[in-house]
Amino acid sequence: MTNQTSTTTKLMTNWRWWMCVLLFVATTVNYLDRQVLSLTWKDFIAPEFHWTDSDYGTITAVFSIIYAICMLFAGKFIDWMGTRKGYLWSIGIWSAGACLHAICGWLTVHIEGFESVQAMTAVEAGTAAATAIATTSVWLFLAARCVLALGEAGNFPAAIKVTAEYFPKKDRAFATSIFNAGASVGALIAPVTIPLLAKYFKSIGVGGGWEMAFVIIGALGFIWMGFWIFMYDKPEESKHVNSAELEYIHQDDAETTAETKTTTKEEKAIPFWKCFTYRQTWSFIVGKFFTDGVWWFYLFWAPAYFSDQYGYRSDSGTGMALIITLYAIVTVLSIFGGYLPRLFVDKKGMNPYAGRMLAMLIFAFLPLPALFAQSAGAISVWWPAIIIGIAGAGHQAWSANLFSTIGDMFPKSAIATITGIGGMAGGIGSFLINKGAGALFTYSENLGEAFHFMGFDGKQAGYMIIFCICAVAYLVAWCIMKALVPKYKPIEA
Repeated sequence: MTNQTSTTTKLMTNWRWWMCVLLFVATTVNYLDRQVLSLTWKDFIAPEFHWTDSDYGTITAVFSIIYAICMLFAGKFIDWMGTRKGYLWSIGIWSAGACLHAICGWLTVHIEGFESVQAMTAVEAGTAAATAIATTSVWLFLAARCVLALGEAGNFPAAIKVTAEYFPKKDRAFATSIFNAGASVGALIAPVTIPLLAKYFKSIGVGGGWEMAFVIIGALGFIWMGFWIFMYDKPEESKHVNSAELEYIHQDDAETTAETKTTTKEEKAIPFWKCFTYRQTWSFIVGKFFTDGVWWFYLFWAPAYFSDQYGYRSDSGTGMALIITLYAIVTVLSIFGGYLPRLFVDKKGMNPYAGRMLAMLIFAFLPLPALFAQSAGAISVWWPAIIIGIAGAGHQAWSANLFSTIGDMFPKSAIATITGIGGMAGGIGSFLINKGAGALFTYSENLGEAFHFMGFDGKQAGYMIIFCICAVAYLVAWCIMKALVPKYKPIEA
């Protein structure tokens, strides 16, 4: 039996890993598109439109809530449309939405009746004209962000569905951690490309520079679509997947007859509203609601944090190095997050769900050092970057395993739907933390020394409050999830 298994493994194709590469690239592009705004708003866009932290917080919060609403239906759309077409629609829409940001400045100039961007920028801050410019531009960016959110909502439901199609349960967390690392890699590439693109095009007189950053990064998604069209098919229909690999992919199937090696069993779809009757669904909802906002806060606010608190612009050498350091730590450490539960399954003999929950408990402790990020900044600006990087790595490792719990519990026909429902919860959590952070930072900055929290004053106290929330969110989520689903209990369609 051992020799047969060894021979099968040697002869197996590995097309599933090329699918994983495609998912990784799509997720990288996804996060690059999100990062353009966070890396350009403080130093390039805000001076043109007279934005405050509250304005930016509103934009990120509305993006989050629209993303949440779209996620609720994106999974069902992917299940209905099919992975191939659904993913194409998703990335096509979000790429178009990314490019639409570039015309917001031009539209603001014409709507407000200014001769040029320079004339608009020269308006005195705090005046009625400055408020009108800020209001108009915020609404225009919100429109572009809504299109971006609509498309991006389909990325993770589609990617998780592809993972379930191409990988057995024991490998799904590892495969998910690989493609999910695209979020970290996208965030890692962004600070060394986006501010420099904006700075270069501004120096040669192409608008404010930030417009071309949106266009160039947004266009990457259209390139990906070409590869997807030619490379993706279901494993049973792909000419690149041989019978040995197909057998490996379907090793979890209850029946392993010759017929099931080449065809998938038709599964009855779970009605959408019935999904909410399962404790397993609510466990996933809780895991996403409490933790997604933490990651999005780091993603959207880290560049502004280093610029605000320490004076390092996103296009400065030190500013870029800080963000690179942060996400390099996230990228390297998070890859191991998907491998840990596999060790528990293979070495300890645990079932995949139990191994995943144990790994998630371990990862829930990694964000705790965020409690010291603000105070460590008094020693060196590099300490907050390192601490946030470790916390971010904990999130990505947590997220890879959280996504994989869906495949443990639900049939493949419902995976994208459940992913979308959880994504909606994560989007709501992100809305609350980003809107709350923006309002809190503006409020605490205006109060100055009159605002106190744990030894900090003003805006520093505001950041300290948010860091405390981010630090404990994962342990709270894990305890509730464990209470909802204490043991492995799969759902049958």
